[in-house]
Amino acid sequence: MTLDSTPDVLICGAGVSGLALAIELARRNVAFRLIEKSPTPFPGSRGKGLQPRSIEVFEDMGLADRICAHAAFHMPIRHYHGEGFEDEVAEVPPPNPAEPYNRPYLMPQFLTEAALRERLAELGGCIEYGCELLSFTQDGEGVSAELRGPRGEETVRAQYLAGTDGGRSLVRHILEIDFPGENFNIPALVADVEVEGLTRDAWHRWDNQRVDSVWLCPLPGTDLYQLQAPLIGVPEPDFSPAGLTALTQSRSRRSDIRITAVHWSSAYGLSARLAARFRAGRVFLIGDAAHIHPPTGGQGLNTSLQDAYNLGWKLAGALQGADTALLDSYEAERRPIAAGMLDLAVSLLRTLAASGRMRTGRSTEQLDLGYRNGPLGLERPSRESGAGLRAGDRAPDAPCRGAGGAPMRLFELFKGPHWTLLGFEADRAAAPAPRRRLRIHTTGQGGDLVDDAGHIARIYGLARGDWVLVRPDGYIGALVSGDPRAALESYLARHLGPA
Repeated sequence: MTLDSTPDVLICGAGVSGLALAIELARRNVAFRLIEKSPTPFPGSRGKGLQPRSIEVFEDMGLADRICAHAAFHMPIRHYHGEGFEDEVAEVPPPNPAEPYNRPYLMPQFLTEAALRERLAELGGCIEYGCELLSFTQDGEGVSAELRGPRGEETVRAQYLAGTDGGRSLVRHILEIDFPGENFNIPALVADVEVEGLTRDAWHRWDNQRVDSVWLCPLPGTDLYQLQAPLIGVPEPDFSPAGLTALTQSRSRRSDIRITAVHWSSAYGLSARLAARFRAGRVFLIGDAAHIHPPTGGQGLNTSLQDAYNLGWKLAGALQGADTALLDSYEAERRPIAAGMLDLAVSLLRTLAASGRMRTGRSTEQLDLGYRNGPLGLERPSRESGAGLRAGDRAPDAPCRGAGGAPMRLFELFKGPHWTLLGFEADRAAAPAPRRRLRIHTTGQGGDLVDDAGHIARIYGLARGDWVLVRPDGYIGALVSGDPRAALESYLARHLGPA
């Protein structure tokens, strides 16, 4: 057994949450190792819904356009039971300046992960496949992990460990963290298949009595369909092309539909679970290791992505001089979000089971989620609950112009691993002293931004002299009226580290 180098963070699991965390650390020059027990990347479509807030996250990572190039807007659902009808699964509002991505997308998980892997490689990161976590211990200075992989068995010493190792998380098991929840006793299958006899302009559903339903959804960016079906009363499903063809034809009552190839398949049981804790000392649970969702509403992958997006900048901050108490806010902020998304997914599942229909909308898009009254919010003076944007809210986008005349958006200013301080009709000389990882912009006389259409003032509800501090993950950290130096110097020292 050899003693390996000492990364700052050891990430166990290279799914969506592990890849996203690695990207966030790589963007901030934090040393990490990303290991994955499987010898190859995940090949399936399992989590295929991408919510608008996740596309905003991908934009910050430099990925939105390459994701959207392969994804597609949610397509209509074509129901064939009874007299048949077509239904839009999602309500699509008109676009507005504050929300550039106004609808959910469909994209198979293996393409989402491929885009994340590509971005990670661009940032100089790599994945160690076939490398397995065996055990770990921790103390006040770090974590010692036993690994087994292509280089044999080794001990790795890291300051922090991130368990991104899925619903059967070994990290969670070693920590002995409870994982309570509900099993719905609905066995089901999911498979990525080639199909003859169906169009690709809709999500095809034969709901029947629901226990013998079958759904076939075209997978954007591929020639495949995702097949989903409950397996109640089917003790040993046949995942061969012939077996899935027989199941599909029996449940659809259509002999012209044929499964010609199966690229990936899995049997699973629907459940909803939430870890009792998301952190134990220097070890963190992220994604499916911390919460498991039924697929209704498309919340699981998106919540996992945003766990990593929340934790990444905080780990980097703690490692680069910020107060390590910053890490306490990960569980305080993300566990209530995960609990709420679980409740929503379960509610949608029960509606679907009772009526055979399900409509998503604003509640599933994750644009209204935030951290009001959380541990990182600062308001000077305090705002009333109905006073528009608050500390902890998502920082909206807004079109504006640079002082040189070029059009731009606030999201362009927020993009990157830094914090952003925005002063509205404010004197830049009143801002806190410049420091690493902070960028300052002002509108008004002598400012570098021009709010000539009034979008910033309207969307943010700002008055002359107001300051908004936006966190690296696009949420409002502080709202200040008056002297920003007196209000923010201590806050910045704690959360960004020394100037």
